[in-house]
Amino acid sequence: MIINESQNLILKQNTLGIIGGMSWESSESYYRLINEGIKAKLGGLHSADLIIRSLNFATISSLQAKDAWEEMGTILADSGLQLKAAGAQGLMIATNTMHKVAENVANATGLPLIHIADATAKVITQKGLKNIALLGTNFTMTQDFYKQRLIDAGLTVMIPDEAQRTEIHRIIYDELCQGQLLDSSRQYYSQVIKDLEMKGAEGVILGCTEIGLLVSKEDSTIPIFDTTAIHAAAAVDFLLTEYQT
Repeated sequence: MIINESQNLILKQNTLGIIGGMSWESSESYYRLINEGIKAKLGGLHSADLIIRSLNFATISSLQAKDAWEEMGTILADSGLQLKAAGAQGLMIATNTMHKVAENVANATGLPLIHIADATAKVITQKGLKNIALLGTNFTMTQDFYKQRLIDAGLTVMIPDEAQRTEIHRIIYDELCQGQLLDSSRQYYSQVIKDLEMKGAEGVILGCTEIGLLVSKEDSTIPIFDTTAIHAAAAVDFLLTEYQT
């Protein structure tokens, strides 16, 4: 139980389990953003009621390269079950790409899962935008597990050309997931966004949780939607669901 000093009430947050470590650089951002969100809502010494299962991304990345999604689904489902056993009442996967196995996790645990694509689509549609560019790993940009949820929400999804997708993917794995934030790569992403804007994009989804470490609104002439920040805000809503008015 926690005391809300501003209202002098005793409140209890929901407990959220996070499957992270993919990469740990973005998981660190999740932890900070969620705790900042709770503090902004409740004030004082309040922080988030979280349980984190951080995976070894080298293992996951190797399996991605082999298209071993069934094995990855088992790993993440087992992680979800561990979090449930530890007391989690809901789950989130702190990465865009691994939402390819989100149903494995939800079905195995029976817990509500905060889906990053759904949270992002909700924010974009509330802004009244229709044509949206999507940047991320090659998996996220080209496969239906992510794009289709955006389309189902009424959005038209635009992706870079093949050569651009290859370089965007490389930068994510070779640089961003290894803590390298290079100006040359920031400029490259900015140019890709400009190219998509010329083709009609009204906004751009930073559809990899590491891209927001590199690219900010100053690097784009159209609105950016940072999925890490959006997902973290949805986590705060889940944690405080009973106390929303």
